[in-house]
Amino acid sequence: MTTPTYSLRPTADADWREVRDLRLEMIRDSPSAYMETLEEALGRDEAEWRMRGRRGFAEHGIAVAAINDTGRWIGTMAGYVDPTVGALLVGVYVAPDYRGRDAGVTDALLSAIEDWARTEGERLTLHVHEHNTRAIAAYERRGFSATGETIPYDLDPTTNELEMVKAL
Repeated sequence: MTTPTYSLRPTADADWREVRDLRLEMIRDSPSAYMETLEEALGRDEAEWRMRGRRGFAEHGIAVAAINDTGRWIGTMAGYVDPTVGALLVGVYVAPDYRGRDAGVTDALLSAIEDWARTEGERLTLHVHEHNTRAIAAYERRGFSATGETIPYDLDPTTNELEMVKAL
């Protein structure tokens, strides 16, 4: 058995179709993990997807894609500087076939975001749905800790997102 190979790179304007397709895959796979519904995402125009692609080279922001050796986009993570919390991890997704410690995609993407976050401050913050136990465990394994702060989840205010932070 061979381990699939992949590479990481920042997203760009020209990647808009891949950015769109992966976002739709993300929402279909984990609808409660993102702040937009499938219907909202399907309604976005090309200009919106191009803007999202440009986030790979944003000032005080980043978006990174993991791409396998066949050209399929298999994961993504992004970050931006939020005025209240500093560097904030967002848009986290790894395709099911590439999840887990052995695949290494999550760790590689998160390392890239952490490297960026170090240029913006001394910590990286994220918000994760309280029912996403798989993601919470992955973040804890990478050194994130719950702060005890919660915010209502926009798409279902009866549930919360947990704030987690990692000192860099």
